[in-house]
Amino acid sequence: MSGSTIPSTTRRAPELEPGEKLVAELRSDRGRYWRDHAVMALVGMAGAGTVLWLIGSEHAAIGALGAVLALGVRGAYLAREQLSLRWRVTDRRIILPSGGAVMLLEIETLRKLMGDLQIITRGGDKHLIKHLTDAEAARTTIAEAKERRARRKRD
Repeated sequence: MSGSTIPSTTRRAPELEPGEKLVAELRSDRGRYWRDHAVMALVGMAGAGTVLWLIGSEHAAIGALGAVLALGVRGAYLAREQLSLRWRVTDRRIILPSGGAVMLLEIETLRKLMGDLQIITRGGDKHLIKHLTDAEAARTTIAEAKERRARRKRD
């Protein structure tokens, strides 16, 4: 196939606009990532074991162990990708790992969900920043940046 181009698989963070200032960079925390997977594994173990027990299977223990192993494999498989993601908070927007952006003044809701932070825009778009060391601190950082942006817009 001569003449065809292969899309780049490397992710480059978009450049900041002229005059735009970086406020914070949010990354997934390795410890939080594995703690979240441990919780999912325990819930999966209990769920699989319970369902198998309720249907009368004599393999409830094996099913519970299988759930733990499956979630462990999933965690190991996705760890590198998930832990490389970063969200950049500027004085104007949040730059998403995909290269897209959410303008600060478009944010309607910032909701902490365990170690994650959910962002909901006025248009209904939802974004999830996962496995944060301190989701409350991230929420505060974004809320303060949004408030500063709103004040500048009013003045």
